[in-house]
Amino acid sequence: MRGVIDEVLSVNTVHTSQIGQNVFVVPVGLMAFVNHCCSPNCGIKVNETGAHDYVAMQDIVVGEEITFDYAMQNFFVDHFPSQCMCGAKDCRGEIGGWQNLPQNKREQYQGFIAPYLLELDAKNAL
Repeated sequence: MRGVIDEVLSVNTVHTSQIGQNVFVVPVGLMAFVNHCCSPNCGIKVNETGAHDYVAMQDIVVGEEITFDYAMQNFFVDHFPSQCMCGAKDCRGEIGGWQNLPQNKREQYQGFIAPYLLELDAKNAL
């Protein structure tokens, strides 16, 4: 799924994607409605416009829901219920951002996250 930015905001909302520390975008089309899963089949790649594309991390069969982990693009998540109901075998039990993601998941998602998350990690480590 190719990401296209409709609007840039300085506040986080339910249907925005974080693209910088205090920069959020409203994507065009169905991108804002892709559901979270703690064991996603898609990850994030930033395209030449700065928008997020969703790319397959594994084979996806016809009829399978496209999912990604919200922690792949958001440093923090504050607009969702605390309890995750994704149903994955390895469900973490809560929807959280990159700042709360366990190290094993960070390693598993390598190459499929928004690069500024690593920049925020470095900045916050100072």
